[in-house]
Amino acid sequence: METSAYSSVRVRRVGPVGTAGAARKLASAAAYGGGGLSVLGASLYGVLRLEAQAARRTIGNAEGAPPDPTGWYGRGRPGPAIKVALLGDSSAAGYGVHRVEETTGALLASGLAVRADRRVHLRAFAVVGARSSDLGGQLDRALPTAPDVAIILIGANDVTHRVLPAASVRHLSDAVRRLREAGVAVLVGTCPDLGTVEPIMPPLKQVARIWSRRLAAAQTIAVLEGGGRTVSLGSILGPEFAAAPALLFGPDRFHPSADGYRSLAQVLLPSALAALGLGPEDEQEPETFRGEGVMAITDAAVRAVNVPGTELDGTEVGGARRGVRGLWVELRHRRRHPDTDGEAPQEMELDHSEG
Repeated sequence: METSAYSSVRVRRVGPVGTAGAARKLASAAAYGGGGLSVLGASLYGVLRLEAQAARRTIGNAEGAPPDPTGWYGRGRPGPAIKVALLGDSSAAGYGVHRVEETTGALLASGLAVRADRRVHLRAFAVVGARSSDLGGQLDRALPTAPDVAIILIGANDVTHRVLPAASVRHLSDAVRRLREAGVAVLVGTCPDLGTVEPIMPPLKQVARIWSRRLAAAQTIAVLEGGGRTVSLGSILGPEFAAAPALLFGPDRFHPSADGYRSLAQVLLPSALAALGLGPEDEQEPETFRGEGVMAITDAAVRAVNVPGTELDGTEVGGARRGVRGLWVELRHRRRHPDTDGEAPQEMELDHSEG
């Protein structure tokens, strides 16, 4: 089930962006081929290499592979089932938790089943340590399953391995194109702000923040141009991560804890429902009093990077997808749903009534 990626809306005036030309250049340069080592400053490179090695030793690794959330959710609910493909890195896989109910996939699928009152079949293809260049292989496995929606979380490992934004974005753009050509709705949670990770010390912390935000802006532009929608994860999935790192990070102080993954699912769920055309009736139109509206793509991308939880999707103004400053984008701050407990998946559909 899918709605058009571009629906007609009336233009609503939104407040000034404030960061103007410099910010638009940053987002556009990263998306369209810029973003080389100049983002670091060549004189810092040797220092950063040493800091990165020290940070990796401090961060360490959580023990064991994450539980696999692949399976059926929403037992007893009507069909046809919503088919979800989950792709990306450790944040999508749920690395660091020990119960399947605590993984990103289980929390998302459980929430979708409750909010849509439908059965959900989730297939998880995410791999711990994956970079954007690994999305092609994940898609090779995901596309034959004919998902209704693909949810992608990628980018943090590109930053920690110093992959240039242009290369990262090219792989993500290819993945979005393949999915949209197959008729799959696409939701991308953009690169989180790694400057909030506790074991990373200055000056690496500042560089990680600049690089990850640059990548997030570039990812946003590429995904929207390809017909998908994005949700900004910002300060490690939301401002509460910076406020309560001891609660929302796992034991390695890098990957989210069970509460952290719950926060991530809460951010993604409303936009996943919208991508499937199953959002609440009272949220069909942007609400200006909540800072929502229509704007040019680069302005929207920069604003989203600075406000975690911001959803962007392409739209039309007067029947046109583009204005003089590029693609028209609808900016939303969707209301989070009441918390839903994750359930363990069923390996097989039990009522044999899948539509």
